[in-house]
Amino acid sequence: MYVLAVIEHRTRRVRVLGATAHPNAAWVTQAARNLVMDLEDAGCRARFLIRDRDGKFPELFDTVLADTGIQTVLTGVRMPRMNAVMERWVQTCRRELLDRTLIWNQRHVLHSLREFETFYNEHRPHQGIANARPLGPLPPLIADSEQIAHLNIRRRQPLGGILNEYEPAA
Repeated sequence: MYVLAVIEHRTRRVRVLGATAHPNAAWVTQAARNLVMDLEDAGCRARFLIRDRDGKFPELFDTVLADTGIQTVLTGVRMPRMNAVMERWVQTCRRELLDRTLIWNQRHVLHSLREFETFYNEHRPHQGIANARPLGPLPPLIADSEQIAHLNIRRRQPLGGILNEYEPAA
């Protein structure tokens, strides 16, 4: 399966655009159109899209983005650090989800990736942005030692326990 995903560098918010067994120019172009519509609906303004030099990206992909004012920047040859934020997400997704899941079909991989996207964006703390989540505020500081000793935490296990989400119980 080939997965197309994008990440916002500032907030580390991930958007999974789709998955397919046979990517072609039409599928990739439609994913670009969907991305543009998602960004407009969310009120986000992207200026650049960094992508690799894969032959699966047709010129129409860049044209769709250019029509909305998004400039496509190609990564250098053998320069993985140029797109390090996305490379890190790919490693995290593989290590935390795909290495622990037996994927049956395209529908299953999309369901798993959507759950991981929600987990990554709403629950998983990010060290690089002060332990904040991309779609949430910074966690409140706990200064009282009594409060630390009596934490009441609730655990939710989407995907049958592969991912664990923790939140304070009310």
